[in-house]
Amino acid sequence: MTTLLDEIIAHKRVEVAAAKAERSADALERAADAAVSPLRGFRAAVGEGEAPRVIAEVKRRSPSKGPIRPDLDPVDCARAYATGGAVAISVLTDHKYFGGELGYLGKIREDVDLPLLRKDFVIDPYQIDEARVAGADAVLLIVAALAREELEDLSRRARTRGLDILVEVHEESELETALAAGADLIGINNRNLHTFEVDLATTERLAPQIPAGVVVVAESGIFTSGDVRRLERAGAHAFLVGESLMRAPDVGEALVRLRGIS
Repeated sequence: MTTLLDEIIAHKRVEVAAAKAERSADALERAADAAVSPLRGFRAAVGEGEAPRVIAEVKRRSPSKGPIRPDLDPVDCARAYATGGAVAISVLTDHKYFGGELGYLGKIREDVDLPLLRKDFVIDPYQIDEARVAGADAVLLIVAALAREELEDLSRRARTRGLDILVEVHEESELETALAAGADLIGINNRNLHTFEVDLATTERLAPQIPAGVVVVAESGIFTSGDVRRLERAGAHAFLVGESLMRAPDVGEALVRLRGIS
């Protein structure tokens, strides 16, 4: 049975082909080779410093929840996150399903000093080069969306660009694949991308299986400072949070509350 993830990946292949028709892979590769903007160290930001460390997400909508913040101003949102104590910002760049834009990366980068993650369904080296040119410091690679060889190839491409790689997993077999591919920054998605059900116990189950030295990011279903403390106890080093912040009237204040800062 076709899942929403299958649908998204099929559309992403069409989208990437259309992008290549407008700007060839060779031309984009040359632009990525020439990119000179300094990288800001996404992995270091989420793995070090004062806890709790939150990667705050710029997210207009989602396929499972529909519109979340239709009037989103990505730059204003990023500014508020920086003020609220985020260590990095996750930027949704998928348009069809999440209402994002690749151009958000550059706009936010001009105004906010935090490291930026390109959060998208990356299936082609072309998207890695896009991320570098657009101003990302890291990319998301989702094991559920990739064969092992694809994960390894995309990881190599990202490393050649100097980008950090957040490798997302949801179950034991995906974690094994991520570790075998050399992942040193692993996101545990509490949301099952096939059913879209959310369970924080996913992080509690998988985090203890991750070796020391690998930075662990808990993703999805994080709404309160109690959730953050629960996942810290499970072994998470950082937390990627979108919906609960995006639904708040003041995203910066919501982030302060989530971090448990009085």
